[in-house]
Amino acid sequence: MYAIANLLDTVITIYIWCLFIYIVLGWLLHFGVINSGNRLVYRVMEVLYRLIEPVLQPIRRFIPAFGGIDISPIILVLILVFVRDFFIVDLKLQHSG
Repeated sequence: MYAIANLLDTVITIYIWCLFIYIVLGWLLHFGVINSGNRLVYRVMEVLYRLIEPVLQPIRRFIPAFGGIDISPIILVLILVFVRDFFIVDLKLQHSG
């Protein structure tokens, strides 16, 4: 069980980092700092879009944007941290005890 807890912890942490990268790249694209015509930028954004957007869409249905600010990524990070702390820490405690 300890190995599964470590694996889930790592997967959730990588997903949170992907979410942050997706947000920052979105800002950089919006403000014209990077060009979406760049093949590498386009591919990275496409992969991140396919990983992140299906999870953000249900959250956006329940929580609207506040003044044009999308807070669904913040809610997703909070949910992921809660899941990681609740289940993973519990699994690790069961293994040590």
